Amino acid sequence: MLIKEFKADALQVKVYDTRQSLGEAAAAEAAEYLMELLDEKEEVCAVFAAAPSQNEFLASLAASPGIDWGRVHALHMDEYVGLSEAAPQSFGNFLRRAIFDLVPFGKVDYIGPVDDPEAAMARYDRILSENPVDVVFMGIGENGHIAFNDPHVADFHDPLRIKRVDLDQVCRMQQVHDGCFPTLEEVPEYALTLTVPALAEAGRLFCMVPASTKADAVKATVLGPVSERVPATVMRLHPAATLYVDADSGKYIL
Repeated sequence: MLIKEFKADALQVKVYDTRQSLGEAAAAEAAEYLMELLDEKEEVCAVFAAAPSQNEFLASLAASPGIDWGRVHALHMDEYVGLSEAAPQSFGNFLRRAIFDLVPFGKVDYIGPVDDPEAAMARYDRILSENPVDVVFMGIGENGHIAFNDPHVADFHDPLRIKRVDLDQVCRMQQVHDGCFPTLEEVPEYALTLTVPALAEAGRLFCMVPASTKADAVKATVLGPVSERVPATVMRLHPAATLYVDADSGKYIL
């Protein structure tokens, strides 16, 4: 159930009672948008985030009727460097389990394998340049990051579409909090990520952020200054972005 709705600059903010209702509502709106796009275009390019925070949204989206998935080209927004291609924590593998193998996408392009990061970045940059992104399905990190644009590497005017970054400790600890890795030492220190402009240039942004661990990041995103110190605040400058939170992540903005 929707319990509050308002705008923070250009950003539409919707607060739901539970993370399940958040995921279902966001998926319903995302499915409607995808179908509208597919009425206008032969192919839609969509970027997906890989994180447990997206579970309810992805499950609901995969179950949505009426989407011609065969005309959707799927990408993802980040991938670890130095992780085995078969590792379950790989973001490509996460998305395979969560949605890529559940519906018949016309095309899926993975960032990995990243045993050669320079080659992987060159390949993905070429894909992004040839396939302008229509829609991004994303989240926010505990440190306010989007994709792996942590505050110390985020650049709202980044000239690159994808880059190699080092991950800050808050970001790496989030992977432990999320149950993806048992200890901090096992979390990779580097990743490839789509940059802030590569995400923000999409025509539409859907951002799903449940759970109390994200409450401070949601507060900073919605109520703090627009700044690279909180990369997610770039959404407040976007003409068509919606932030979906639940009563736990939105407790400081209710």
